[in-house]
This record gives sequence, structure tokens and C-alpha cells, in this order.
Amino acid sequence: MKRLMLGNEAAARGAYEAGATVAAAYPGTPSTEITEYMAKYDEVYAEWSPNEKVALEVAIGGSLGGARSICSMKHVGLNVAADPLFTVSYTGVNGGLVLIVADDPGMHSSQNEQDSRHYARAAKVPMLEPSDSQECLDYVKQAFEISESFDCPVIVRLSTRIAHSQSAVETGERADYKIKDYNKDFTKYVMMPAMARRRHIEVEKRMLALQDYSEKSNLNSIEWGNKKIGVITSGIAYQYAKDAFGDVSYLKIGMVYPIPEKLIAEFTSEVETLYVVEELEPFFEDYIKKIGIKVIGKEVLPLTGELSAQLIKEKILGVKQEVNEQLVENIPVRPPVMCPGCPHRGMHYVLNKLKLNVTGDIGCYTLGALPPTESMDTCICMGASIGTAHGMEKARGSEFAQKTVAVIGDSTFIHSGITGLIDVVYNKGNSTVLILDNSITAMTGHQPNPTTGYTIKGEVTKQIDLVKLANATGVERVRVADPFDIKEFERIVKEEIAAAEPSVIISKSPCALSKDVKFEGALKINQEKCKRCKRCLALGCPAIVNKGDFVEIDEALCVGCMLCTQVCSFQAFEDIAEKAGAKNG
Repeated sequence: MKRLMLGNEAAARGAYEAGATVAAAYPGTPSTEITEYMAKYDEVYAEWSPNEKVALEVAIGGSLGGARSICSMKHVGLNVAADPLFTVSYTGVNGGLVLIVADDPGMHSSQNEQDSRHYARAAKVPMLEPSDSQECLDYVKQAFEISESFDCPVIVRLSTRIAHSQSAVETGERADYKIKDYNKDFTKYVMMPAMARRRHIEVEKRMLALQDYSEKSNLNSIEWGNKKIGVITSGIAYQYAKDAFGDVSYLKIGMVYPIPEKLIAEFTSEVETLYVVEELEPFFEDYIKKIGIKVIGKEVLPLTGELSAQLIKEKILGVKQEVNEQLVENIPVRPPVMCPGCPHRGMHYVLNKLKLNVTGDIGCYTLGALPPTESMDTCICMGASIGTAHGMEKARGSEFAQKTVAVIGDSTFIHSGITGLIDVVYNKGNSTVLILDNSITAMTGHQPNPTTGYTIKGEVTKQIDLVKLANATGVERVRVADPFDIKEFERIVKEEIAAAEPSVIISKSPCALSKDVKFEGALKINQEKCKRCKRCLALGCPAIVNKGDFVEIDEALCVGCMLCTQVCSFQAFEDIAEKAGAKNG
């Protein structure tokens, strides 16, 4: 059967058809949907793990237990999972083990532009890169075969455009894969130095065999056309190149590591001018130049951001696209903003009002760094807020700590914030940590996490108690606060930052987009009561619109969270129904 599929859905389908029975991940755009789709198959055990390292370790366990297993993550998640990755490259596998890593050129939802191909080379594992949804399915299936044939994990690299674009996919039946026997073998799976040294030798032998496989693999193919120009490319860049160059010759590399050196030499010997078109790093280009082949690449194409057919035409072919300047000028600016009714808004308002130093983390609350609240000072990586605040205190003293807080979401705290909190307590720190508990992993699409009490398949499970968890780390001062009660929230923050010991404030209120959240409905500003002080604009609510001479409520956006009523000294915000009733009366 053929139908349209997202690249992520097709990748999940490929794992399903390959007979995979274990799938683990931590949600991260643009990879999230892979495991969500895996969870829909009854034959597959799927889980949201606390973080990517644990997810990979679960998948490794599934593989060693004899099952075909898959682990999915975004590019920065691979940093978290790098430790087990490098070692499982040595141990090898039992059942096939596939990692899917989704890079994010252009940083649509990420804090850096990272080229995961370097991980394949560093960890000495093969990497495949599909160029459309059909290849997502096919390559994942083939990755399992490669994994078992060469006794190694295999990485499949996606990018945002492949993960989130749709194309036609021919689906098949699920393979009748038999779980392999589990055999104890400490010489293979226990990486003490003596065994690891022997396994490293096996890894080098494997890389030579994989190099030969890459030269002959159907994953890499030559498409002959006009031989005046030859293009070496892969993934989504292949699609861009085809649109830009048209009828020229292409070497499409689907197995991006090991790189097929002989196939490259064969291709380049037949073309006059050679280009490499690849997103982010000059991974192919550097290798090709190293083996003595002249090629044009990053001297004309950018190292940063996404490519496009038009960009390639402009940079290489000198064809510029006409831009309708009038149309561009008329496009309204739409900066990222927290949703109407977001529980983080009141928290950021208070932190800004108190002029605190705020070390931040990865989540919707990161938007608090932007005007008008501008309350967040740092954002490094998942879980970094607590350690950063602790380091600042040790650098600048306890007085600085009493003007500093760390903010971290509930899911991010579980991901990698717990160890930071333990560090603060153990090393006699004095940090105040705000755990923003909105009862969901909101930023990536409302996935459950250990604080929600539900699994990826909607099953009821144990729910982590954040108060008890914070107490267990050694924090004795733990407060639960409602971020919609601004005065009380401010009072609690003042008390906790003044305390001469570590403290945790759990800012508890559900995400405004949760299906269980019900607000009263839109408000309206009584222009007779409004004094035009515009203090309400400091909340940064998109439903409160500055019209210059006056302020009004966009009723289509306002949910009636009532936060604005707490900052207005003139009671100018009124319920629409009450105001209409007063007029009718």
C-alpha cells in the first residue's frame, strides 16, 4: 500500500517492518514523532525515557537481550547519549540496534547547529542518511540488517526537512523476526580494559569490512547525466541539488560513513567540474580533498543554516531570485511568545520585578528571556540551570546567590536536573531552584513524563512526587506555589532567596493547552477605568494589544487566566459576560 508519510512516521514504519520490538526515546524536535508512531504498534514496547542516555541504554539492553531495538533523539540528545554509544560500538550487538538522530540545520528548535556525521566517525559506527520518506523506511530496515551483519550499532541521520516532510511511501508487512538467544559473554560485553583492548581490534577490522560494503552498497548510487558538472551529495541536500542543477551527474551517498572512496574516485574521473552539496559541516568535502580530489564546496556554500535549491542556484550558478520587496515589507513580524494563559508568565513577571539573576534551561519558559519580561539570563543545555547557578554562587559569593534563581521544567528536571540539585546540596551551595511543574512535556507536544503518572501508551503508572524527590536530595526547604497568584508567588520567592540554605520552589500549574484546563473566557478592558499606564503590557501576554493611545484585549486570544487583573491597579479588566449583562440591565 502506498500513502503519504512524514519522514518520522516512515522511519517508525521501517523499524516496525524490520521486526523491532523495543523503542526508547526522550522527546526532542525534530525526532519526537518517531517514537510516538512506534507506540501505536501493539507488537512494540515503547517508552519515553528520562533522558537520551537512559533511552539508548534501554535500547542496548533490548539488543543484548536478542530483540531488534531502536532509539531516537535529536542531535543534542546524541551528546547526552554519547557515553553508551562509544562503548556499544566496542561491545557490538545481539539483536539489531539502530539509533535515529535528527539534526536541525537552521536551529528551528535547537540551541546549536550540530552535524551528527562527526559522531559516526568518532564512535566508529556506520551512518545512513535518507533523502525522502520512502528511504526513511527502507534505510531503517537495512540499518537493522547491517547492524546484525557487522555486529555494531547503526545511526540513521535525518534532518528537520526529512523528518517533517511528507512523500509517498510503499509499505510492507512486518518481518517474522525471531528474538535471538541470550548468551553470557563477559569478554564481549564487559568493557574492562583488558576486554576493551581486544574489542577495539575487532572494531578496526569491522571498519575495514564496512568500508568495502560501502563501496558496493546499493545505498550509494551514481546518476549519470551531463558530465560537465558532477555533484556529490546526500539526504535533503540531494533534493535541493536536483532542483538547482537539473540534468547533471550525481553521486548520491546514502551510507555517509564509511565514505565510499573508490566510488567517489570513479565518479570524479568522469566529470569536468565537481561540487559537494551538503548541509552544515564539510564532512564529504574534507575527506575528498584529503584523498587528492579537487572539489568546490564550502568556499561558495554556507557553513551555517539550511540549504535550498534557490540558494544553490544563487551561490553556484549565479541565478538570483527576484524578491517582491513590497510583499516582504508587508509581512507582519511574529516573534515567539508564550501562549495566552501560560503558567510561566506570572513567574517571569515576578522574577523581572525582583530584578533577579536567572539561570535558565530548555523549555517553553526559555521565551522568558525575550521582551518584555527579559527575566532569563542563560540557556546552555538540558539541566544546566542548576549547576550554572551553583557555579555563579561559588564564583561570586553567597550575596550573589541571594539574588539568583535557577528555573527548570518538570520534564527537564527529571532529564538532567536532579544531579545538579544533589551537587548544590552536597557541596554546600545556597541556590534557589524553581521547578516549573506544568504536568507535561509541553514544548515538544505534550508527551507524558515521569511526573505525569502516564506512559507513552497512556497506561497509568507511578507518578514521581517532586516534593519528596527534592527532599530526598537533601533539600529541606521545599515550597509549592501557584504562579497565577502573583503576590503570594513573589512573597515565597523573596523568602526562599533570603534563606541561608538550598531551597526548591515548585511552580505548579498545568499547561494552558492541556485538554483538562478550562478558563472562564475572554476579558475586556473598560476604557473608562483604564488610565493608560500600560503596566499590563509587562506581562507579555499576546492577548493584550498596545494600540498606541490605548490598550485593548484581543478576544480571539484571551482565555481569561485573570493574570492581568492582578497587575492592574484600576480594576480595568472585566469579564465580557458581566459587562454585557450590566449594559442589558
